[in-house]
Amino acid sequence: MPAMTKATLIRPRPKAKAATGPRQIRTYRSAVNYLNSLTNYERVRRAKYTTGNFGLARITRLLAALDNPHRSFKSVHIAGTKGKGSTSCMLAEMLRACDLKVGLYTSPHLLSVRERIVVDSKKIEERAFTKCVEAVSKIAVAAKVPEPTYFEVMTAAAFVHFRNEGVDIAVVETGMGGRLDSTNVITPEAVGITSISYDHTLQLGDDLASIAKEKAGIFKKGIPVVSAPQPASVKEVLKQAALDANTTLRYSNDGVDFSYRFEFSRAAGRHARICLTTANCKFEHLFVPLLGEHQAMNCTVALGLLDVLKTRGFEIDDQKAVEGMSNVSLDGRMQMICEEPRILVDGAHNGASIDALMRAIGQHVSYDSMIVIFGCQKDKDITGMLRRLQIGADKMIFTSTGSPRSADPAELAAEYIEMSGKMAQVGETIDDAMTIATSAITREDLVCITGSFYLVAEALRKFSPEAT
Repeated sequence: MPAMTKATLIRPRPKAKAATGPRQIRTYRSAVNYLNSLTNYERVRRAKYTTGNFGLARITRLLAALDNPHRSFKSVHIAGTKGKGSTSCMLAEMLRACDLKVGLYTSPHLLSVRERIVVDSKKIEERAFTKCVEAVSKIAVAAKVPEPTYFEVMTAAAFVHFRNEGVDIAVVETGMGGRLDSTNVITPEAVGITSISYDHTLQLGDDLASIAKEKAGIFKKGIPVVSAPQPASVKEVLKQAALDANTTLRYSNDGVDFSYRFEFSRAAGRHARICLTTANCKFEHLFVPLLGEHQAMNCTVALGLLDVLKTRGFEIDDQKAVEGMSNVSLDGRMQMICEEPRILVDGAHNGASIDALMRAIGQHVSYDSMIVIFGCQKDKDITGMLRRLQIGADKMIFTSTGSPRSADPAELAAEYIEMSGKMAQVGETIDDAMTIATSAITREDLVCITGSFYLVAEALRKFSPEAT
């Protein structure tokens, strides 16, 4: 049995362990090394969902010692299971097009941790990142804050950077859940909830109502909430949470004039266009820059939040916002990274996301046969993902994600074969999997790599080195 590493520890964090020792952070590499030395719950297989491990006590003390940088700018807070990154990116670009200076904080990242902290579509520079992380690490020691986690330091560093840059508004995506998420220290102008489905069930609960309750933990008194369409059980939870918070809740496709359609053009290929009219906004035949029906719904949440911001005093020009959509791009979502052979990557990592991916490929990509290379983390809804992969995949190849938490590809293949009655193959690494995939494909076939952002990152490093 392999020795346990820091990344797999599951015991509770020490309650009174203070950040100790002077942090010599002078270079970007030393900043990254410092972050990697901290507890990172994104890489821990099992972590108890407690206020000791998560919670807001440490981040609140840390930010107070930094003179509360998060109070220097307005914000929008976005939670949900899938679509958070897409919705956040679309909203940020529309706001930027309206002459606002916009911060964007998202997670996880694919190739560089700097992807998480963005101002006006530009990743934080290495020098600025180093200074922000150094400032956070020093203040943690000086203020005797119990050693913060990876995500807490990243969140504090993002807020410091946004203050330094003088952003007008920041679009802030939760990491996991909402109630105990480090980002839940902000008092936003609006709250967005994207589609809620099964993920992080070990921490958030194994039913949709429990998961929704954690996501709704970001509701604040009097702060309007815009949600994507949700299952009935989720709607009940969100309704009660809005009542408890004495705030309004509306769904992005309800009570408005809304429609969408798919079309084809030589310039844009297959894509969706939506029409949405509210009391304050009118968008006609708006081009959705990201592929898939689910992205059309994510777009309606972004537009709903834009509508709320108008009522909160922000000067929003509808036409400029529409033009801002043309600047939206998001790596790792329905991204074609190679043409010969055709390789598409998508970070779908739960059952609902795989389902959306299979439908999106059917809507937007022509192919003769689709070979799916799949790898995921051990703590994901593996059965749910495998069940949905049966629908679209003509051939399945299972591999490792390259992460310490990766599910065993042989075990994935065995479960898939038993469930579907179909054949499957195993490639221990992405190189092995690609060798199998490309051994007998034609130019009209498609290789889809999915199941985990870790696996997508491996694919990008291999097939799109310029992205690094």
